[in-house]
Amino acid sequence: MFDTKIAFIVRDDLQTWQRLNVVAFLATGIAAAAPEIIGERYVDAQGRRYGGISGQPMLIFASDLPGLQHVHRKGLERELTLIPYVHAMFATGHDEANRQVFLAEDADNLDLVGLALRGPKKAVDKAIKGLALHA
Repeated sequence: MFDTKIAFIVRDDLQTWQRLNVVAFLATGIAAAAPEIIGERYVDAQGRRYGGISGQPMLIFASDLPGLQHVHRKGLERELTLIPYVHAMFATGHDEANRQVFLAEDADNLDLVGLALRGPKKAVDKAIKGLALHA
């Protein structure tokens, strides 16, 4: 049905609140990178309007750090849209600080706690091959 795929990979050693927080931030990154996925606004039976949501499914996977780093490398090789979230971002309080701690990371060994991917379905499937859906 869709020629693209969206996947989130979250590190499996995070606390539940951290996993949810990471996925929420990654989802906003995907929406910003691909605004065309957002559907029309919802309207209830009384005519009240609500915001739209993605019309495309998003799958969430769990992985350890080496698995996330592997997917990151595969995503770069396949030129997928990548939205990263590194561990140091938990200690910041705003977007500019997030960019600064991300810039300070070793680009070849990011301390990833989450990663979002979007791109052609087959390319995303190859990048996430072997990962299990988040339980």
